[in-house]
Amino acid sequence: MLQFSKMHGLGNDFMVVDGISQRFDAEKYDLAGLANRTTGIGFDQLLLVEAPTQKGSAFKYRIFNADGSEVSQCGNGARCFATFVKERGLTDLNSFWVETNTGRIHLSVLADGQIRVNMGVPQFAPEQIPLAIEAEQTEYSLEFEGETFRFSALEIGNPHAVFAVDSVARAPVDTLGPWLQSHELFPDRVNAGFYERLSDTEINLRVFERGVGETRACGSGACAAVIAGQRLGLLSNQVKVNLAGGSLMVEYSGEGEPVYLTGPASTVYRGKLVSK
Repeated sequence: MLQFSKMHGLGNDFMVVDGISQRFDAEKYDLAGLANRTTGIGFDQLLLVEAPTQKGSAFKYRIFNADGSEVSQCGNGARCFATFVKERGLTDLNSFWVETNTGRIHLSVLADGQIRVNMGVPQFAPEQIPLAIEAEQTEYSLEFEGETFRFSALEIGNPHAVFAVDSVARAPVDTLGPWLQSHELFPDRVNAGFYERLSDTEINLRVFERGVGETRACGSGACAAVIAGQRLGLLSNQVKVNLAGGSLMVEYSGEGEPVYLTGPASTVYRGKLVSK
């Protein structure tokens, strides 16, 4: 029997598996079946805790989307990861480094139970995102359904395209988001974020995540939106990001600096998956 926890960060939900004290081979499971909300456990992503491979790291962290594809970063997942390893007694540290497929991230469990994540330094060069454009620009443009859309592009563990909109309620999340997944500009697909500026310290945000669809919250998407808005001179260094599932705080001091994400994480239940 495979033990797991069902968790969420502002409604962005996860199946979290301890791959240290039990064997779990993600490639042998029907992850899309497990993610199914009618016949499976139901989740946006599966998070796998593994033993570290690098000195100075406490754990290795792998992330699988609902369609079974593997990605490298998830801010809401990182907070759930930190809560999980503390609750399961896998560490007694309140501050530690974790390996991901694109480098290490730092997690801190704060006194109020919130989790602060050092998400790393964002990258803007097209080849690092990746974005199929030769020269780096602060904004790019594309045509969709007869309209020109301007967007920012960056990598913060995942590729992100960020659109500033007048209203997130009217943003084309359900049409432009999935259309971008097969666009030639994004060879590894892309997370599409749509943010509405309320002030220089607060935004509303919706995100269509590659391999998942629109989620109630997206941590890396929140970071990407704040970074994009700051580069355009629209946002300050500390921004409250309102999503369907709740609010996150993002701190970013500028190019070459890491971005920090702070928010809650909750355990819904613990379960056991019985093999047929």
